[in-house]
Amino acid sequence: MMARLAVPWSRDTMLRVLRRGEPTAEAPPPPRVIGIDDFAWRRGHSYGSIVVDLERRQVIDLLPDRQRDTVVAWLRSNPQVEIICRDRGPGYGAAATEAAPQARQVADRWHLFENASAAFLAAVRSEMPGLRRALAPTGPIDPATLTRAERIQWDGAEVREVLNRRIEDLAAQGMPIKAMARITGVSRQTIRKVLRGQRHDTFRCRQSSLDAWSLTLEAEWAAGCRVGAELWRRLKVSGFAGSLRVVSEWATRRRRDEKLGHAGGASLSARTIARSMTTERETGSAQTALINAVVERAVRSLIAAREVLERFHAMMRSKDETRLDPWIATAAKTKLAAFAAGVDADRDAVAAAISTPWSSGQVEGTICRLKSIKRQMYGRAKLDLLKARIMMPA
Repeated sequence: MMARLAVPWSRDTMLRVLRRGEPTAEAPPPPRVIGIDDFAWRRGHSYGSIVVDLERRQVIDLLPDRQRDTVVAWLRSNPQVEIICRDRGPGYGAAATEAAPQARQVADRWHLFENASAAFLAAVRSEMPGLRRALAPTGPIDPATLTRAERIQWDGAEVREVLNRRIEDLAAQGMPIKAMARITGVSRQTIRKVLRGQRHDTFRCRQSSLDAWSLTLEAEWAAGCRVGAELWRRLKVSGFAGSLRVVSEWATRRRRDEKLGHAGGASLSARTIARSMTTERETGSAQTALINAVVERAVRSLIAAREVLERFHAMMRSKDETRLDPWIATAAKTKLAAFAAGVDADRDAVAAAISTPWSSGQVEGTICRLKSIKRQMYGRAKLDLLKARIMMPA
């Protein structure tokens, strides 16, 4: 570009000028409402922190790490800050409490919703043995009826169950988790999941490209279209961008389930059951209605957890923070008790997330922009150059 403009600058000269920057005509006002979050210098290894002025919608600083001392030093140099939007991790909250006790902390609403969904999914996973028996009216799963992909998961689940039983036996003997980790060779986090009943899900699946088309597929299937290729062609006309293989495998599983005389409950994942009980409960297929009916009869504790989850969503959207304490008291008696305890520990920030208009949405969007800039510069995205680019006035 500089050659086209007839400016004899090399790339290194351009970077030096950019790093040096130009002083603005007048200094911006001190920030009153900020959002702070981390970003990855190298994912899984090192992280920095980004600070955004939420009133001016401008990045005001990048910190080289996310250590508590670094955040505390920045906040003490900006005592005028009145509101701090942050995620629910303990690092930024503890730093804000120490260095800016005058500021009101606001928990990130998106992470609250995400944590609530994760807690409900964990509750479903803890009940999977009973759910699998209830959703399989033809008896135990016959491995011969499984597809190749499901058989791989089935074999892996058999190995996991042997290890799960060993961990449960050691726990019954009173052995501490640290000692069990040394003996079994698995992490303490995995052992905790086993002891909480969260590691019995045989068929685990990721998000599928068919999730958004489930209602259309069910309607076409009910109308008599049973050929995978034809289903794929009809979805493609409606805008589906997935492959023929995905639709054909769905049709194969559907035919098998009908042949076995059940709705496929034996091979359902915990995520599918959780989705059927929540987001697809009102608009789902006949299979969804069957799953909900079976769960209501077999595992009443999940129905109570779902009601608490729905009350949490309604509370977050109500802007009424007086509903928080009654919700915590109710949730503490359900399978979402651990999530409720976390909300109770961060009660003031969660209450502020309910009642105030501030959130970390701007910060998350700015982090996406920062990631794009880092990728453009490959390995040259050092702190000073990244600051120059991300904080450059529009």
